[in-house]
Amino acid sequence: MKEKINVFDYAEQLNKALPQGILLNTSGDKFNTMVIGWGQLGTLWNLPTYTVYVRQSRYTKPQLDKTKEFTISAPVSGKLDREVFRICGTQSGRDVDKEKAANLTLVAADEIQTPGIKEYPLTLECRVLYQQDQAPDSIPEEIRQRFYRNGTDEGDFHTAYIGQIVSAYIISED
Repeated sequence: MKEKINVFDYAEQLNKALPQGILLNTSGDKFNTMVIGWGQLGTLWNLPTYTVYVRQSRYTKPQLDKTKEFTISAPVSGKLDREVFRICGTQSGRDVDKEKAANLTLVAADEIQTPGIKEYPLTLECRVLYQQDQAPDSIPEEIRQRFYRNGTDEGDFHTAYIGQIVSAYIISED
């Protein structure tokens, strides 16, 4: 069962959960989820939106490019389960079935094909309105050094995906 919500009534909860990590879900070739710590709830072109940032090397990127949709799953309590974080934040969907490994329960979406996750019941269904690769020369040098020049991340910049929120709800325990 789902309780429809006005997503802006939950802005504080989303913003508090984000630095701890919330889940970005895709379903291009198969279901995949990853932990994200960057994102924004907002309004663009008079539409409610959620923006996510995905490194160009991540398995999630071709999934998003293929389907042009995603769901966001956040805990209502604001706390991410450490085991889910470990699996979904450090392993690639190329190699691991994260749904199975993290013991997640998928819940069919209302308006798109990408499901939500029962264990992280605050759910946003989004259709990509716009995407843009980062322009490395436009990023301040100190930020480039901190986030893009440390070993394996060197040069691995992000693509921003702005998704229109087409449905928002809390998945109940029932």
